Amino acid sequence: MLSLLTAAQAVDLIKDSDTLIVGGNGGTGAAETVLVALEQRFLSGAGPHLLTLINITGVGAVTEKGICHLAHEGMIARVIGGNFGLQVPFMRLVRDELIDAYNFPQGVMSQLCRAMAAKHPGVLTHVGIDTYMDPRQDGGRMNARTTLPLVELVEVLGQQWLLYHVPNPPDFAIIRGTSADEDGYISMEHEGTTREDLSIAQAVHNAGGTVICQVKRIVKRGSIHPQMVKIPGFLIDHVVLDPDQMQTYGTAHDPARCGETRVPAAMIVPDPLNARRVIARRAAFELSPRDVVNLGVGISAMIPNVAAEEGIEDLITLTVESGVIGGVPGHAREFGTAINPRAILDQAYQFDFYDGGGLNCAFLSFAEVDAIGNVNVTRFGDRRDGSGGFIDITQNSKRLVFNGVMTGGKYDIGVEKGGLAIRSDGPIRKFVPEVGQISFSASLALQRGQEVSYVTERAVFQLEEGGITLTEIAPGVRLEEDVLAHMGFRPRISPDLREMDSRIFWPGPMGIAASFAGKQRRTRQIIRGAMR
Repeated sequence: MLSLLTAAQAVDLIKDSDTLIVGGNGGTGAAETVLVALEQRFLSGAGPHLLTLINITGVGAVTEKGICHLAHEGMIARVIGGNFGLQVPFMRLVRDELIDAYNFPQGVMSQLCRAMAAKHPGVLTHVGIDTYMDPRQDGGRMNARTTLPLVELVEVLGQQWLLYHVPNPPDFAIIRGTSADEDGYISMEHEGTTREDLSIAQAVHNAGGTVICQVKRIVKRGSIHPQMVKIPGFLIDHVVLDPDQMQTYGTAHDPARCGETRVPAAMIVPDPLNARRVIARRAAFELSPRDVVNLGVGISAMIPNVAAEEGIEDLITLTVESGVIGGVPGHAREFGTAINPRAILDQAYQFDFYDGGGLNCAFLSFAEVDAIGNVNVTRFGDRRDGSGGFIDITQNSKRLVFNGVMTGGKYDIGVEKGGLAIRSDGPIRKFVPEVGQISFSASLALQRGQEVSYVTERAVFQLEEGGITLTEIAPGVRLEEDVLAHMGFRPRISPDLREMDSRIFWPGPMGIAASFAGKQRRTRQIIRGAMR
């Protein structure tokens, strides 16, 4: 029989020093009502204290919601997470050395849930080699107080691998669905993602722990179609009902994000033409027909909007690491979901495909790029974002396009009369002599034959042997004053340096759909760690 509790009753079961797995992905899938109740309990002085938190990826709306509710000194002792960038208040605990903090790749975190369920010792993978996940660098440790090694470098069949250890046996899970029947069987028909909630429930159940699932409605016993059941009832200990549960942190319910309806692409309004939009438009020229593509956060998440405006969204397959395939992926508070998805997989299966080299192209952001071509997105300034799916994706995609504004901080850059109007630049250099942490290894990419580009609003660079080469410059931009003066090193300059396509800087479609007719899909295969 279903055990129905209030959120307050459910969180009262959590004890000091328990290990807690919190589900959710970006702006979707978090049991918000339960997390609010957990925060309220702690602030009342009733605990719990010194929890070990496991979060598969970032969960929150940057400064609020999600795991931001757990960002209180004394509440958490240790975190093992895939990303902290969507929960900035929690990131402070990591930065200020108030908790032990590990960051593992998002795909590894998702697969660790399956490993915990099956009681395997960990996840053995090539993902993370030659980055800060490698124990020869930081071993995934995000601050100085974190000392216990949880990643090993091992050799199996003559090849180096990383073994990510499973965490402590979990005591509690906080996950989410749409409907629960009277026996606790859970469906997710209004969810924009299905994540790894089944694996989380299996892991906690098999460890003798307690699974709490938040849903928006209770339905009659056996009324959920068996193919719609995502989690069987015997894995669920308690259900918390929240009829006002939002689909994402920005949307109460959009039937086009969960497959109930499809909306015409014409209804998707183009983003404003600004510096960030220019980068997304230039990046879109890297697409080829029938590409299977991953899109990261930030500017890269704006590329689907460009694809919709160009009418090419059905000529490529856009994917998000959360498990969404097809459609037009969202960004900001909708990140992780898509409008008009063709399929929604559990996240671990998406990473199986990514890690095996299935992606043709991936678009990602950068915080720092150095002269060699290494990229840092994980630890810079006062931020401790962690990798999310960045390392899984960048080590395995055949083509990579890193996107970002040339300088960091506050800037004033307009798009006027078919070119850029650079009124003031940000104070932070993003092209630096040496990155603060290696999130992407350029030398490994060159060994594996990956094609790598770096796209800004004013210049485009390519990765070549020995470093990066400047290949394109925006119309009206001055080479020395507007580009090289803002770099901490002098890149190679291509003898064939050319202007970026002028269509990028004018509003309206750029004609990419027409150019697709003359393009063939660029294909490579990853075989035994090398690309060809």
